Amino acid sequence: MKLLLAGVLAALLMGCPAAFAVQPDEIMADAGKEARARELSRELRCMVCQNQSIDDSEAPLARDLRLLVRERIAAGDSDNQVIDFLVTRYGEFVLLKPRFNPHTLVLWLLPPLALLGGGLALWAYSRRRSKFPDTEDRDLLKLTPEEEARLERLIAAETAPEGRPEHPPIASGAVSAKTSG
Repeated sequence: MKLLLAGVLAALLMGCPAAFAVQPDEIMADAGKEARARELSRELRCMVCQNQSIDDSEAPLARDLRLLVRERIAAGDSDNQVIDFLVTRYGEFVLLKPRFNPHTLVLWLLPPLALLGGGLALWAYSRRRSKFPDTEDRDLLKLTPEEEARLERLIAAETAPEGRPEHPPIASGAVSAKTSG
């Protein structure tokens, strides 16, 4: 029963339109102009909330900006003219998606360049590691003379049931002495 109720609630919430902060007294009579105003409002940043569009924000400044957008549209301005007016008045920060200009070049190019630099650094690191394996790793695998002696004593201590050693003692120089002589 709870699962059915949760499913019905989810379906109802998915079917509901998103709630915007636009007040009924802000809505324009012409549906085409209102759609343009809404589209422009989604592209403009609320200066108070900073990561919300003025269409979503309930801040008084966002309301003022929504009304200003509608005034400019009612006066016959194009979308670009409205955006240019607001950028001139409030600066490039008012745009949620900044334009690609010389002064925003770093903003647009830094993320891909950082990813490229990180990828190149990883590539260079992996090439260097495969070309020059660590000598420290090989040194860790070698036994010291004290460890070899202890290992020989441990192996010699393990005896078979008949009393003889299970394994012959390991001598580090035994193999080289036999082959050289």
